[in-house]
Amino acid sequence: MTRVRTTLMRVLTAPLRGVQELPAVRRVSFHANRIRAGLDFHFFRTLAIALVVIVVVAGFLVTVLEPEKRSFQGLVDSSYWAVTTVIGSGDSSYVDSPGGYVIGWLLAFFGVAIVATLTAAIVGFVIDYLLKEGQGMGAAGYSDHIVVCGWNATARDLIDELRGDEFHARIVVLHESERSPAPADIYFVRGDTTSTEDLERAGIPDAASAIICPSDGSNEADMRSILTVLAIESIAPGVRTVVEVNNPKHVEHVQRANADEILVTSRLASRLLARTALYPGLAALVTDIVSGGEGSELYRVELPEEYVDLDIDGLSARMRRDHGATLLAVTHDGHTLTNPPSDFRLRRGDTAVVVAEHLGDLHPLEPDHVLDAPG
Repeated sequence: MTRVRTTLMRVLTAPLRGVQELPAVRRVSFHANRIRAGLDFHFFRTLAIALVVIVVVAGFLVTVLEPEKRSFQGLVDSSYWAVTTVIGSGDSSYVDSPGGYVIGWLLAFFGVAIVATLTAAIVGFVIDYLLKEGQGMGAAGYSDHIVVCGWNATARDLIDELRGDEFHARIVVLHESERSPAPADIYFVRGDTTSTEDLERAGIPDAASAIICPSDGSNEADMRSILTVLAIESIAPGVRTVVEVNNPKHVEHVQRANADEILVTSRLASRLLARTALYPGLAALVTDIVSGGEGSELYRVELPEEYVDLDIDGLSARMRRDHGATLLAVTHDGHTLTNPPSDFRLRRGDTAVVVAEHLGDLHPLEPDHVLDAPG
């Protein structure tokens, strides 16, 4: 029964279009901006100015106190010695006068304090970064990824399905919980699925698709899913939204929220059970097609230019001969046709739904294609 729910991910067959920025850099930038808002920059600015003054004064005094270093080059060398002494790697034999020794000791003493302060700031940032990331308080930093909003048995199964897909899509889970319910390789964002701030941390503006899963089987969970769709549409209307609905009566409301795909898993399961009662073996066949692992899987693909003007029989034969794929439906003028008329001719831009073991040299449908229901 739960495996049927994996049909949710079949509407998201598009691969990643490429990462424009490294996710790690974007995550560090997010935390740096967050921490910067609470930092006392006056303190660090004062510390930097004091460090420069100490180094310059120390280099000048050593140049004056050491007779053999009384030159412009000596001033440069003394300043460099002062810098290295502050950071703990200075040459103690550089000075040989009592005054030089005193200056070296003072530099080493103050240098330890300054270096310790800077080190504490860096270590504090790293610790804060790791803690926030572990608690789901970071930002995903992905592009063209899939965001799973909410968590239930469907979300668990579809993530297993997505992880086994040949495109290896990046996945982010947005859910209100103390710990990530997803596997360790799935990025977790702790937050409210209806919050625009939390959706932005999950990378919704740069995502390819979003899957909204109700937290339980109640009507209230469906209402929350509608609010989530509205929040996504408000900040990223171009993101493809797929919604699992508990109650079939709520489908109309979800449509009004501009969800791209709606799936009532209970209705799907009941219809499949009815058909398999009449025709034994259909449930196993459909489950095998829509689920990952070994064997054939369901894909929506772009068609090569040389296929233009083929009829449905010619297209089916070419798909089978050239790609080892079985044709199920064709998307034509924005409508998915499972049984095209006899005078059907393929046009440029049409796409196909096929069953195949792998895509080979075929290309999956880009995620910005919005399709109507099968006709």
